[in-house]
Amino acid sequence: MKANLLRDRRLFLQAGAASSLALLHPSASAENVDPKPDPTSGKQDPVRIAIIGVNNRGSALAKGFIANPAAEVAAICDVDSQAAEKAAAMVTERSGTRPEIDEDIRKTLERPDIDAIVVAAPNHWHAPATIMGCAAGKHVYVEKPCSHTAQEGVWAIQAARKHDRIVMMGSQRRSWPAVIEAIELIHSGRIGNVAYARTWYNNRRNSIGHGQPVDVPPTLNWDLWQGPAPRQPFVDNIVPYNWHWKWNWGNGELGNNGIHMLDLARWAMRVTYPNRVTAGGGKYRHDDDQQTPDTMMVTYDFPDSKTITWEGLSWSSMGPHDGSVGVSFHGTEGSLVIFGNGYTLFDERNKEVETKSGAAGDEAHLAHFLDCIGSGQRPNTDIQIAHDSTLLTHLGNMAFRTDEVLHLDPKTGKPVGSEAASALWGREYEPGWTPVV
Repeated sequence: MKANLLRDRRLFLQAGAASSLALLHPSASAENVDPKPDPTSGKQDPVRIAIIGVNNRGSALAKGFIANPAAEVAAICDVDSQAAEKAAAMVTERSGTRPEIDEDIRKTLERPDIDAIVVAAPNHWHAPATIMGCAAGKHVYVEKPCSHTAQEGVWAIQAARKHDRIVMMGSQRRSWPAVIEAIELIHSGRIGNVAYARTWYNNRRNSIGHGQPVDVPPTLNWDLWQGPAPRQPFVDNIVPYNWHWKWNWGNGELGNNGIHMLDLARWAMRVTYPNRVTAGGGKYRHDDDQQTPDTMMVTYDFPDSKTITWEGLSWSSMGPHDGSVGVSFHGTEGSLVIFGNGYTLFDERNKEVETKSGAAGDEAHLAHFLDCIGSGQRPNTDIQIAHDSTLLTHLGNMAFRTDEVLHLDPKTGKPVGSEAASALWGREYEPGWTPVV
């Protein structure tokens, strides 16, 4: 533990300087950041990072960390050798240094030269990898949602605190200047008492079809891909993306994109756990293997007379306010809509008062993570905050899957009086893979 703390302090100056650069110039592109450290600034060695899962989001995060002089992408870990080689080539081209490649996260975590891991593997890996990373003395940047089940979120918090690690979720909107300003307007009372927030996500996704049993591709370690999840046979329509729509590995659209908007709603309304959750909808569009709903409406009622709703349509791209994704806040003195990287403020008669947009992307959020590693401060999406927001997605899915009105313990967020919902609080694991804090 002492070695970890000393290493963290050694990294502080450089991480802090990089974070300040990103926050002072949030609109600067990655190409405009000088990768060469200032020899007079007292900066130390960069944070050495391992990217876990690079077939999609992980590669984008690798590019973001490469652009930051306070970080070095030192390792790539992926169960798909083809994806790993492609990512390693990209890192080499952009940074000039080739990262080491591992197939097994356990081997990556044994490396003493790795300071932090980025967990961008499928959802069923998010919390187990986070817990394993903390136990190995690594800081963790975990993609949303931070867990596949509510119990995993609780364990992830315990692991972060037990091992004194920085664990931050990739809810990058919490680091976008215009979004921060929008939340501050709401907190200041600009639109009065906010009793209701509407969140939504619309898309037009294609059918995933009916999967056929086929041989596992020679480049893919299917056993390690499944990792903590109970084993299922390989079919040809799961990898690399459609696992999102299977309960064994994914959390549906609510956990995929709903988490972003629900996090903003919860943040702005200063609420934590609801006391009642209801859900409706179903799978209406395609005749295929998708298990999660493509049409979903969830209502979260909170003890202090506040309500948040979620609407997800995976087959119709039209959403409220002509936006496919967003959140609207309704107060006694007006309304505010967050759209993309900005917001629009309305008075009580729906007259537009102000519109503002700002920088987006990952730059400021990643810099904040690096800064927190050095300073020891908890990040704006610390694992406790991450769990509280992610829990809303789990509760919505529980209400849908059980077809019940959920009543919750206001202190823990756990369902009460429902054996079916309580059974979904956790999950079964492949023998030998149950997370251990």
